[in-house]
Parts: sequence; C-alpha cells; structure tokens
Amino acid sequence: MATGDLVVFDEALAKMIEGNWASTDVFHMAICDNTATPTAAFATPVIGDFTQVGAGGTYVNNGTELGALSALVTEAAGVLTIDSPVNPTWAQDAGNDTDAHWGIVYNFTDAGKDCLCFIELGGPVDMTAGALTVTINASGMLTITRA
Repeated sequence: MATGDLVVFDEALAKMIEGNWASTDVFHMAICDNTATPTAAFATPVIGDFTQVGAGGTYVNNGTELGALSALVTEAAGVLTIDSPVNPTWAQDAGNDTDAHWGIVYNFTDAGKDCLCFIELGGPVDMTAGALTVTINASGMLTITRA
C-alpha cells in the first residue's frame, strides 16, 4: 500500500449493501497513530479499534466531519460515488501530535462507530512541523459501477 491510497473495509461494503447505515448518518475522518494497522479484511472495524492521535492543538477528538451519508452519496448512469466536499485539514500547532499514520473515515452517528475506509498518510506525520491536509480524490472516495 502506498501513501495516499484509500482502502474500503470489506465489512463496510457489506454494511452498505445490507442497508445498515441511514441517509442521516454523519461520517467523520479521524487521524490515528500506528498502534493498530488497518487492512481491508479487518473484521468488523470500528473507530475504537484504532488509537486517535492526541486531542490538542488543532486536532479535536473524533476528527473532522465529512457530512451526512445523503450528501456524500450520488448516483449517475449506474455509478454510485461516495465523496465529500471537505478535505480535512489540521493547521500546524505546537500542541498537535507527532505520529499521525492513518486517516480513518467512520460513521460518527452509528452507536458502534463503524469504519468505512482508511488512507495511508505516510507516517509518522509530525503535525507540529506543518499542517496536515487529506485531499480527497476528485473522482471521490469510493465508486461502485453497475456491471
């Protein structure tokens, strides 16, 4: 896996197909250290499986809101896209953490805080030395195309 690669958890695909998430559910991106390494096959991933970087400086516990599922999902010509207009950014601050490794997108509304996907940040990223911005691909975070 290379820096910047976004990977969807297998379990998240099942949750979407089964309709386990409501259109009103709000998704966040949290920044996590390398205590646990996410993989697509991670069994039933929830944000509690990972360790968020320390809250302080410009990072707030639970990360940055990306939006409600109804605003993140679009469909056109048989292609479903999950995207966010938000490119989460945390400004440089002496109170920030120094070991950011993963950006993890998860369902903040869901009681279990189920994870959708993760992105490799090329860590450790020192958020005291500069701002951290996760730029979401112009094509979206995830697309599913009807065969």
